[in-house]
Amino acid sequence: MNPIEQSPWHAGERQMQHSAGVAERMAMVGPKVIRDHLPEQHRDFYPLLPYLVLGAVDTQGLPWATLVEGAPGFVHSPDPQRLQIDSLPSAGDPARAGLHQGASVGVLGIDLNTRRRNRMNGRIGALDHEGLSIEVVHTFGNCPKYIQLRPVEGVARKPGSAVERYDHLDAAAQHLIRNADTFFVASYVDTGSERAVDVSHRGGNTGFVRVDGNVLTIPDYAGNLFFNTLGNLAANPVAGLLFIDFDTGDVLQLVGRTTLILDGPQVALFEGAQRVWTVTVEHRVRRPAALALRWRFAEFSPFSLAMV
Repeated sequence: MNPIEQSPWHAGERQMQHSAGVAERMAMVGPKVIRDHLPEQHRDFYPLLPYLVLGAVDTQGLPWATLVEGAPGFVHSPDPQRLQIDSLPSAGDPARAGLHQGASVGVLGIDLNTRRRNRMNGRIGALDHEGLSIEVVHTFGNCPKYIQLRPVEGVARKPGSAVERYDHLDAAAQHLIRNADTFFVASYVDTGSERAVDVSHRGGNTGFVRVDGNVLTIPDYAGNLFFNTLGNLAANPVAGLLFIDFDTGDVLQLVGRTTLILDGPQVALFEGAQRVWTVTVEHRVRRPAALALRWRFAEFSPFSLAMV
């Protein structure tokens, strides 16, 4: 039997599923929804996107989340086992250091205009100055909860190339985070000789991420019970966060050590949260106007509005 037919969950994911009382159910669900190939509807979806979220791990073992852009069709699937991306992060993007042949990466195809999203993780099979090819390991769909509607409004003439690196959150970074309703998170786990990298979306009402100096506190709301991100963090407590200023194209990329808090007064501070996790930021990269795309806010997810 193929291992994916036995269980697609690693020890950290099973630990979190057990803590939530859903381990037995997810043991049955996992093999039915986690695939080792791209189904046709995913292969049809990716070419519609003008942007794609990637997660990569650099040579220091730091996970970085980033977003790459291109004309629709720049992401496509030549066959069910491969995803081709005809774009690369810019030279100043810290995620770029994690892209090399054989490297494990995480992929999130998300359309903020329709709330549709699909996840994938795999290994880079080929890489050149124009893009990369990813060989599929796991793929699965995600529900649209907590995704705010944001259609692309326009394209700037040329993205910026400036890079600012710090080991702390300055006032501008804290302001962006406190006003965010969306971010993306990269995480990974090593199991034996294999590495699995994941990148996922997080959303909530404006200000759902609390900032206290260099420490971020993030609520975890009811989701699909896969616990891909928190399962990775249970096994390997380091995360890479990506915040985007959708009006200016500014990008804020953070990496820090994480702590999971499964119950107690800190959880009770967040309306609707089932648990929380913290990130103590150790690396901060700000890239002003790094993205060419601009988005227009349309409406909150009703699930996000229910959370304070």
